[in-house]
Amino acid sequence: MKKAKTKAIIWLLVFALLVAGGVYTVLFGLGKENAGKAANIALGLDLQGGVSVTYEIQEKDATDAAIDATIDKLQRRVDNYSPDGTVYKQGTNRITVEIPLDTSKYDPNKVLDELGRPGELMFMDGDNYKKFAAGDKDYTAALTGADVENAEAGRTQNQTTGAYEYIVSLKFTDEGATKFSEVTGANVGKPVYIIYDGQVVSAPNVLQQINGGSAQIDGQKDLEEAQSLADTIKIGALPLTLNELSSQVVGAQLGTDALRTSMIAGAIGLCIIFLILIIFFRFPGFLAAIALCTYTIMELFFLNTLHITLTLPGIAGIILSIGMAVDANVIIFTRIKEEIGRGETVRTAVKTGFSKALSAIIDGNVTTIIAGIVLILMGTGTVKGFARTLILGIVLSMVSALFITKFLLNTFVTLGVTNKKLYGSVKYKKTWKYSKYFKFVSVFSILVIVAGLAFLFINPNIKARGNRLNFSLEFSGGTSTTVTFDKAYTLEEAEREIVPVIKDATGVSEVQLQTIDGTNQVVFKTPSIDGEKRTSLASALESKFGVTDADINSQNISSTISHETQRDAVLAVVIASILMLIYVAFRFSDVRFGVAAVLALLHDVMFVFFAYSAGYLSVGGTFIACMLTIVGYSINSTIVIFDRVRENLQVMNPAKDGYDAIVDASISQTFTRNIYTNLTTFVTVLMLYILGVPSLKEFTFALMVGVVAGTYSSICVTGPLWLQMRKHIGNKSGKGVAKKAKAKA
Repeated sequence: MKKAKTKAIIWLLVFALLVAGGVYTVLFGLGKENAGKAANIALGLDLQGGVSVTYEIQEKDATDAAIDATIDKLQRRVDNYSPDGTVYKQGTNRITVEIPLDTSKYDPNKVLDELGRPGELMFMDGDNYKKFAAGDKDYTAALTGADVENAEAGRTQNQTTGAYEYIVSLKFTDEGATKFSEVTGANVGKPVYIIYDGQVVSAPNVLQQINGGSAQIDGQKDLEEAQSLADTIKIGALPLTLNELSSQVVGAQLGTDALRTSMIAGAIGLCIIFLILIIFFRFPGFLAAIALCTYTIMELFFLNTLHITLTLPGIAGIILSIGMAVDANVIIFTRIKEEIGRGETVRTAVKTGFSKALSAIIDGNVTTIIAGIVLILMGTGTVKGFARTLILGIVLSMVSALFITKFLLNTFVTLGVTNKKLYGSVKYKKTWKYSKYFKFVSVFSILVIVAGLAFLFINPNIKARGNRLNFSLEFSGGTSTTVTFDKAYTLEEAEREIVPVIKDATGVSEVQLQTIDGTNQVVFKTPSIDGEKRTSLASALESKFGVTDADINSQNISSTISHETQRDAVLAVVIASILMLIYVAFRFSDVRFGVAAVLALLHDVMFVFFAYSAGYLSVGGTFIACMLTIVGYSINSTIVIFDRVRENLQVMNPAKDGYDAIVDASISQTFTRNIYTNLTTFVTVLMLYILGVPSLKEFTFALMVGVVAGTYSSICVTGPLWLQMRKHIGNKSGKGVAKKAKAKA
């Protein structure tokens, strides 16, 4: 026993050292590049700022294949600036590029200039170049950008001098390889001119005929110059001609101070969660708080080392994963208290509690991961940001609960911390008949859903905005007004001093702010305003801030989220729901579990939709993130209920006790889990609502509605819904999965 305690102390010290190392890494980083440092986490366009540009496709008959190829070529160039930049189709003939940038490394205006040159790329021999330069249209290009498959910058070492030389490696298409062989064979000892947008970007001399579809261009003075040439050649390999419609340097929508405020809110939320865990679960709750601290350290570390860009929807993914990390601990601790309530020793209770909680934790997390994977594969921009952080958070939450919490509990039990009073106990003496009130619950839920749909037609705000939903500028477009002031404003100052003036002058209710780094300019995006309101705005700004007409530039803007993007987001949710249905049906040997899970999921989504339609909340990118958060949250709560139903089907007698009693008992046994888990998540979101920036208010409010809806559905809807399906679907013939479930019971 003494040996076991000594070993436990050693492992506890090792754990403490690892945690200390993690804290150091998150604060200061490792190595020359400060790997793992939290301050180095890449921020998305909505948090950090960057550049955004929209192109219009000039070809009227452009095929989907040509558009996809163009997007792919643009994406390759974007990847040179940020691995999380996005390129997506907008409408039928536009392409939008959004690149979050570290302004300490890149000049946003220079990036825009380089990115905004998707013109014509040509390879010419000397004779044809002379014609081209003289303005003679009777020239022939040996190759065009369409013949170039790829271009990469690099360096080689001169075998004679040992000096490094910077080169650009070219790879041609099959057709391009043939053309390049012909032009180099005919021009040995002569230059081949590479012309981009009418300008010669390189004119390398041909040393010999080049076959095989590959070539190198040397003579670049440094790697930066080589990279610039490679980028130019790659961007020139566009199958389609693009015309720039609009471009801008985007200031961070939340700002540095606002982001810091959100982090403080999250920290306060975590502290409150720790208190809740300790109050309700005593010593295991204290150990869970330690495990959640390590979870937070791991989250920050991997966000940096895996180069995952943090976006506003990504914050939603982190919120959900924190909730699921708490949920896993709550499930385990509830099981331990149940075992102690049955008279088991603490040592046995801990072992059995983890064993019984395992299936619910794995099934709940796997179903949510399924949704995340689908969203990564099908989503774009903000949706992918949400999915990446969600999956990372879920994996780490499972590590936190199933390994770290388990390690800590077993270690302290080995050290003799086995007083049952430190762990608590629970006995289920009374079971409330939840299933008895299913009809009432159904009526209430239907009324809420119908009301949400009805507000699409009766909401008094519809007349003012003209839309049944309050589409944000991301969806609806509007007017962009750039104003040059006599000083630089922070986002918080502009929100406080300028926005009220704009609202009063134009009568609009929504104003989005952007600041442009290094200038006195502030960009205001509003719903479309006519000439009269623009005049009124100009007069108000002149009167209040002394700006003139020359300082104000207004233009109409189109939506930045296309119909296709919206469609893909919805399609991703549908596919994810189907896959989750299949998984749940397989794991529980009854398709009715899967159907009930998806219906409960849709139930919670519609409750959140009610909040958006009745409250006329802004529907934009955060709307998608909110709905995805609720999907993940809902399915996890449902799995916990169904896991307990599955267990009770084997320990209770359906013929004697009835399926009603089994469902009611399952809900009663998971009641505290539902309350504690949802309470901790609600608290985290509430802190963001109270302390967060105005742009987060509606988002967090809708999330709180979703959490409340999830609590309600997991207690009152999920189990009884499966029960009704169990009674009325699949039992008349006694065949199929229903018969199997009965036999198993």
